[in-house]
Amino acid sequence: MNTTQRGFTLLIAALVASVVLSLASAIFSIAQKQVTLASLSQQSQYAFYAADTGAECALYWDVRDAYFAPVTPTTVTPLCDGTTLFSAPPYTIASPATYAPSSNPEYTTTFSLQLKNGDCATVSVIKCQGGLLDSGVCCPYGVTNGVCNSSGTTMTTISTQIRSNGFNVACSSVATSQTVLQRSVELNY
Repeated sequence: MNTTQRGFTLLIAALVASVVLSLASAIFSIAQKQVTLASLSQQSQYAFYAADTGAECALYWDVRDAYFAPVTPTTVTPLCDGTTLFSAPPYTIASPATYAPSSNPEYTTTFSLQLKNGDCATVSVIKCQGGLLDSGVCCPYGVTNGVCNSSGTTMTTISTQIRSNGFNVACSSVATSQTVLQRSVELNY
């Protein structure tokens, strides 16, 4: 009987078990990271959908009733996702207003929209007579190459920019939540 091969089977079994355990540990780690990434992707989509909902809501009420323009207040109460945006119009001008680029070319309305699914959107609607820079600055003489024109003929067109920031948490939790994600949508017309 050869005694030099005693325990060889035990050594092979230990090596195979350690290799299988290492592979299982690596697969578990990869699966855990995939679950985390999938969850973040889902929360990111919720934030994007909230931003899109806020932008579409503002666009709808602006096109339908010119609700965000400084004109005679409308009697319509705007609703989005079952939520009343304003109890009174954002502008309380008694008679139709005209845009006055020399004095105050810009009108901004901001609102928050708490969606039924628990997400939040904060929306700004900027209107001006002239062109709008990406930053929301109103240029009465228009925009050339991303810069306000300093002189020329005052533009008569009304430009609108809607900026909507969507969050995957409730509006009351945006500032304090450690898991908040933000996605933004901007419309210019």
